[in-house]
Amino acid sequence: MTATTTLLNALLPLVAQLPNDLPESEHYRRLLAALRTVLPGDAAALLRCERGDDGDDWLRPLAIDGLSPDTLGRRFRVAEHPRFAALLAAGQALRFPTDTDLPDPYDGLVAHYSGAPLPVHDCMGCVLQVDGQPWGLLTLDALEPGRFAGDGPLHILQAFCNLAAATVATAAQLRQLEQSVHNERQRAEHFRRHTPVAAPRLLGHSATMRALQRDIATVAASDLAVLITGETGVGKELVAQALHAQSDRADQAFVSINCAALPDTLVESELFGHVRGAFTGAVGDRQGKFEQAHQGTLFLDEVGELPLVTQAKLLRVLQSGQIQRLGLDRERTVDVRIIAATNQDLAAAVRTGRMRADFFHRLSVYPLQVPPLRAREGDVLVLAGYFLERTRSQFGLDGLRLEADAQSALLAHHWPGNVRELEHAVRRAVLHALRRPRTAGAFLGITAQDFALTPALIAANAYPEGASGQFASNPVTPTVAADPAQTLSLRHAVAQYERHLVEQALQTHGYRWAAAARALHMDRANLQRLAKRLGLLPASILGN
Repeated sequence: MTATTTLLNALLPLVAQLPNDLPESEHYRRLLAALRTVLPGDAAALLRCERGDDGDDWLRPLAIDGLSPDTLGRRFRVAEHPRFAALLAAGQALRFPTDTDLPDPYDGLVAHYSGAPLPVHDCMGCVLQVDGQPWGLLTLDALEPGRFAGDGPLHILQAFCNLAAATVATAAQLRQLEQSVHNERQRAEHFRRHTPVAAPRLLGHSATMRALQRDIATVAASDLAVLITGETGVGKELVAQALHAQSDRADQAFVSINCAALPDTLVESELFGHVRGAFTGAVGDRQGKFEQAHQGTLFLDEVGELPLVTQAKLLRVLQSGQIQRLGLDRERTVDVRIIAATNQDLAAAVRTGRMRADFFHRLSVYPLQVPPLRAREGDVLVLAGYFLERTRSQFGLDGLRLEADAQSALLAHHWPGNVRELEHAVRRAVLHALRRPRTAGAFLGITAQDFALTPALIAANAYPEGASGQFASNPVTPTVAADPAQTLSLRHAVAQYERHLVEQALQTHGYRWAAAARALHMDRANLQRLAKRLGLLPASILGN
């Protein structure tokens, strides 16, 4: 069988499967599987060329075979990886000499090799050209030196890349057609006339994240009010930014306001603006958030913290689009798309009288639930890889590897603080690992011990699914009485747990609000509001 026949036998099934309703990542995974059929190696990757907001060229892994799962969460700055730069500059298939001194970007990432760093091995890659431009890279590694020796493997890789580029281009065209069918013609015309703000990346390949991304694409093109719910740290603001970036308002302002961080006396001024002399300290005219967001999007974070009086005034604005600055009799008309977010159960707040029912229904025209990290199967390693690569670049490190025990611990941990907790944990783990002595040029292996994820801690956080409630942000282990009728309600248990944490933080830091808030990873105003709600201190003391 000739090499050409082998290539066609490997690629023709991929072309035939393109119309199938498969995730794009699955098409790319099968492409790598075909490559390793033609050229057996130990690791392969397909990377997409991207231009970053900083103007630099980056490579983002779309599919991997034989590399650590967290590789999918990384982005490689081309300027920091000379092997990638050499492949892009070559513009064709290139094999690196086994004695090259260029650092390997996959040091620490080959799944079935745990040494440090990678030994002398065989490595080659090729640029995928689409419409005469570099679309991405295919890379192939073998741990055995000389595996790809001679001209044959190089010619085969070049031929494979030429055919694979056509496959990738066809897949991209099919995806564009699907997008065109999904979007209204007016929105397509809008995107042709304007350069929209790039949508933030919502990392993850789990079914729950794919469903969320589909919901975002569905509602983004409309002007419907969206209520984003989810636990603390799941990335609700990122979802709001993605909604704005995919909307017809993408070239207009995205204005965000944290409702929980505003004193009650300044909420109206911040939202609607004021004129000079409207109140003590108003030394000049000031636009409110609604005016700043005119023709754009206003994001109301922690909307459940708004006072009832402000809710009534906001309801009028949502109904009529009319706002009135404090101290001014004249009204103004604004055109604003409202996106709100909360980690509270607002339906329960309506039942208890803490939120107006009409205001709640105005906000929740299209509700979006952001899944907690524990419900996003496998995404924790993708996100960990993203945070590791960003930390590596910021710290100027040669390479970071997530060891097998760390991967297992990350997958087993319940992550009550969700993505935000994971990001902080990765940074702490890297700093902890840096304290260990290591040889020059060796990559830095991050272990479970660096994350301080002991089996006891993982077990303590592994409370049953749903036990913390839909919007709770901390694991709760309520005391269970002998008589089931005396078992604490979930709400009571959560309140007790919160009260204990706040009291402990205040006592530890001598009742200094700022220090206690930092220890609890909270805003000072949020902590004061929480203390007031828990009845820890009278309202008259909260301003001290």
